Amino acid sequence: MNDVRGPRRARELTEVDLAIVEVLRRDARTPNQEVARQAGIAPSTCSVRMRALERDGVITGYHADVDLEALGAALQAMVAVRLRAGARHQLPDFTARMRRRPEVVSVFFVGGAEDFLVHVAVGDAGALRDFVVDQLSSHAEVASTQTSVIFEHSRGAGSGAATP
Repeated sequence: MNDVRGPRRARELTEVDLAIVEVLRRDARTPNQEVARQAGIAPSTCSVRMRALERDGVITGYHADVDLEALGAALQAMVAVRLRAGARHQLPDFTARMRRRPEVVSVFFVGGAEDFLVHVAVGDAGALRDFVVDQLSSHAEVASTQTSVIFEHSRGAGSGAATP
């Protein structure tokens, strides 16, 4: 399957690079001057290093964590999807189609019995049913789905989310 992010340059990360990444993982809104201070480098050097980390695909983006319920998506679920054996060539198309859907938070290509885990956020159970039926089960390449409702979600230390 093609990586939708594009090729990643192989490069050795220095201690300074790792320090910059760690500061940004804790809080991506940290001002450059503060990132530089915590990494022990000059702000101008920090700016150059951050641009290099972005160019080399180490830093792939900056994100805002939002309250999905506040946006009208009170119900979240993980939908395990298995594609038909003859549809393996459609993996990239399936991924791209899912990523374009407004209900989709994340798409994971996984090993094991299922091919994908699709994290969705919708308004209610009816919207979840409609998504599974219309966007998954009705497509010929989909062999099966299994839906698990998410009651609660919290991020681990490795997620990059700031801790309160």
